[in-house]
Amino acid sequence: MGAPPRPDGRAEEGHSSTDSITLQRGKFISFEGSEGCGKSTQIRRFAEWLRSGGREVLLTREPGGTAVGEKIRNLLQHDPEAAAMASESELLLFAASRAQLVREVVLPALDAGTWVVADRFLDSTTVYQGVGRGLDAAAVRAVNEFAVGAARPDLTFLLDLDAAAGHARAVAASGGQHDRIEAQPPAFFETVRQGYLALAAEEPHRIAVVDASASVDEVFSTLVAVFEERFGPLPPPAPVSAP
Repeated sequence: MGAPPRPDGRAEEGHSSTDSITLQRGKFISFEGSEGCGKSTQIRRFAEWLRSGGREVLLTREPGGTAVGEKIRNLLQHDPEAAAMASESELLLFAASRAQLVREVVLPALDAGTWVVADRFLDSTTVYQGVGRGLDAAAVRAVNEFAVGAARPDLTFLLDLDAAAGHARAVAASGGQHDRIEAQPPAFFETVRQGYLALAAEEPHRIAVVDASASVDEVFSTLVAVFEERFGPLPPPAPVSAP
């Protein structure tokens, strides 16, 4: 027989409870890349693939993902009054949106066993505001760490695409209606691309660079191959205890 339950209802360390099955924490996977790299398409396909394996999946986006975050998103991307926003203000607003998302959505979902697939996370701020805007790297790192705490993706896919090609894709997809970030000059996006590649070189254990110039099917196949290389084949869903 197993050890008697503790007063708080949890099984003793080293023993499993005979009355319940420990809930496995979800995985946290983020997608990064500059404008026009095809993130949205691949995120949808990847989430569908995870669900086909019996996983509960939550999609998030940045900035946004919460009521607070969506208001910040509108200010950052579409409010004409934000046209002259200082780079430091931009950094702090992105961090504020992310801090709310982590605490309200991401961590509760992971703790409940849900797999979180994020359209951007802290790497975007490291690159867009740190490298692209030229803000102090140590200051950006400190703001990021304060905003997200210990929350880090288990795996980050960096969809890499030539900056000019990606910008052309983004322009075509938007019908010429740029948001404040998309309206930056081409040199900005080349800087962003190089910033992402440098970050991936620093953290190869977490960030996988994927050639986004390939076909949609080829890119997706690469995502699955990288996932399985890191974590093994998608395991079967954990059993659910009877109510």
